[in-house]
Amino acid sequence: MSLSHSPHSLNKNLFISTYGCQMNVYDSDRMADLMAPHGYVLVDSPDQADMVIINTCHIREKASEKLFSELGRIREIKEDRQQQGKATLIAVTGCVAQAEGDEIKRRAPCVDIVLGPQAYHRLPELVASVERKTGHQRKTAEMDIRFPVVSKFDFLPETERRQGVSAFLTVQEGCDKFCTFCVVPYTRGSEYSRSVEDIRKEAKHLVALGAKELVLLGQNVNAYHGVNASGREVGLGVLIQELASLDGVKRIRYMTSHPRDMDDELYHAHAHVDKLMPFLHLPVQSGSNKILEAMNRKHTREDYLRVIERLLEGRPDLVFSSDFIVGFPGETERDFEDTLDLVRRVGFVQTYSFKYSPRPGTPGALMDQVPEDLKQERLFELQSMLKHQQEQHFKTYVGQTMDVLVESVGREPGTLVGRTPYAQVTHLLGGPDCIGQEYKVLIERALSNSLSGRVVEENKRAA
Repeated sequence: MSLSHSPHSLNKNLFISTYGCQMNVYDSDRMADLMAPHGYVLVDSPDQADMVIINTCHIREKASEKLFSELGRIREIKEDRQQQGKATLIAVTGCVAQAEGDEIKRRAPCVDIVLGPQAYHRLPELVASVERKTGHQRKTAEMDIRFPVVSKFDFLPETERRQGVSAFLTVQEGCDKFCTFCVVPYTRGSEYSRSVEDIRKEAKHLVALGAKELVLLGQNVNAYHGVNASGREVGLGVLIQELASLDGVKRIRYMTSHPRDMDDELYHAHAHVDKLMPFLHLPVQSGSNKILEAMNRKHTREDYLRVIERLLEGRPDLVFSSDFIVGFPGETERDFEDTLDLVRRVGFVQTYSFKYSPRPGTPGALMDQVPEDLKQERLFELQSMLKHQQEQHFKTYVGQTMDVLVESVGREPGTLVGRTPYAQVTHLLGGPDCIGQEYKVLIERALSNSLSGRVVEENKRAA
C-alpha cells in the first residue's frame, strides 16, 4: 500500500501532546516552529495528524505508564490512517524519551522517533530520515538522546506565530544540584545558560509578536550565569534589568528557582525593578532539616526563611508559591510537623504538593519508603492547610483596586481573563479588543482559585 506522506507535500497536520512543566510548553512551541517551514500546521486532535509528538515529563508520578497508555491510543489512530493510505509519524520527545529511549523502542514499535530534550533541534532531520526509509527499515526508530556539545538554541528558528500576552522564554537549562528525588540532572544534563544578547534578541521578537509579559524559565533559573555583550558573566538579576529596559516589556516573572541561588543582584532586582512582578515561586520541598539533608537540598529551613525575610525587606508586598513533597523516605511525624510549621510561618498563596514517588535511577528510590496510606493522609492534611491559606489570602484582595493585564477571552461571551501582579487569575467583562491591555480593576469577589472584578478606570493603560 502506498502511503501519501511526502517530504515535499504541503499543509501537513501536526499534533503535539505536552506533559509537565512550562519548559516543556516552551519546547513544544519551538518544535512547532521547527516543523512549520516543512509544511506542518498545528491541529487540536491527533485523529487527522500526519505527525504526532508526545513531549514527555519525568517529574510527575507514573510518567512512563502514562506515555505508553497514550501511545496505545495513538497507535490505533496510526493503524486506522494506514488503512486509508495515509501515514502518521510518531515522535516521543522530552525527559522520558531521554531516560527510557531503549525501552520505548522495545515496547512501542509504532514510534518512529525518540528524541531527548537537548536534541529536538534535530527533529526535521530525523523526520526526513524516517520518510526516506522503506519496508522493514521503518520498523527501527530514529533516536537521539545525547547531550550535544553545541547548544540546541544555536539551531532554533525565530517563531513567526503570534504570541499570547504572556510568553515563555527559556534562559537556562539543566541542573547540577542532584537532589535525591529528582531525575532532571540525568534527563536535562548539566546547567547551561544562554547569552544575554541571545535572550534579548528573542525577547524583542516575542514582544514584536504581541507579548507583554515575559516568563523566564529554567530548571534552576536563578542559577543563570550567561555572558553579556562585554564578555562578562552575569546573573539573573542583571538579566532581568536588561530585559526590563526593552520597549514593550510590561511585566517579568521567572521560575523555577532554588533557595541556594538567591544573590545580591537578584534581591536588588526584586526591590528596584518595577516590571519584576511581586510573585515568586520558590520551592522548599520540606520544612524538616533532616529531610532536606536526605533530599540533598543543601539548604536548611532557616536558610529558606532568611531568604523570604530578605526578599520582603526589599519588596514588602511580595507573595510566595512553593513545591512540597510529602512522605519522602525517613519522614517522621515530627518531620511532617516541621513542614506544617514552615507553611504557617510563610503563608503561601499558591503551591504544588505531591506524595513522594520513587524515580528509577535516583538515590531516593533506594531508601526505606514511607507507607502509601500514611503519605496520602499527610498530603491531605498539608493540602487542606495550603488551600485554606490561599482562600484567606484571596479574600484580602476584595475591595482593592489592582492592575490586571488581560490575557484572553473568557469561557462565557463578553468576559475576559487576566492576571494581577500577584499572578491571580481575574475575571472581568469586556471584548476581544481589550486583550493585551492593562486596566485598573476593583476586585469584587474571591473565588476558590481566582478573583473577579470590574474595570474602574475606563482609559486603557498603555500596554
